[in-house]
Amino acid sequence: MALKKFVVGCFDEEKVLFPAVDKVRHAGYKIHDIYTPFPVHGLDKAMGLRDTSLHTAGFIYGLTGTTTAVTFMSWVFTKDWPMNIGGKPHFALPAWIPITFELTVLMAAVGMVLTFCYICQLAPFIKKHHFHARATDDLFVMVIECTDKTDESALSAYLESVGAKEINTQVAEDGWWIGRYDREQKLYNEPTIA
Repeated sequence: MALKKFVVGCFDEEKVLFPAVDKVRHAGYKIHDIYTPFPVHGLDKAMGLRDTSLHTAGFIYGLTGTTTAVTFMSWVFTKDWPMNIGGKPHFALPAWIPITFELTVLMAAVGMVLTFCYICQLAPFIKKHHFHARATDDLFVMVIECTDKTDESALSAYLESVGAKEINTQVAEDGWWIGRYDREQKLYNEPTIA
């Protein structure tokens, strides 16, 4: 993973955060992410994020479950092991509805959970950099990715003008890495002593 530089601004209140997000986006800065202590409705729209495609994935997984169930049962009851049960036809679709429904729901649910975990990079022993210790407590943390053209002091002053209470610059890995939180980790924003 490559190390990147981020400017981190912390806000006390949600009502200060929303106008700040709008102003930072219109100023041309790239917002890496915003960490909040609770779900903030409408923040994804304010950040300019597109709607999720998770519902489309759920439909595809459910369709896969339906197709699997009907295909397997029709093969078993018509070709592999046809049995005459009370005079029912071998292709008894109404009798297969409960099993088809259960497999549809199972595949859709498991597939959506695994897809969500993959997209959000959630798994055991996966670590991500924490930009502020109070991001899950009481602060709204806006992380802005710096490029070669970003003037950090001007960005810090701009964040202060839009209402940020704490501002700092951090160098961190952009993605995730394998490790454990219960063991000591190297913090990338600590100064090195030579």
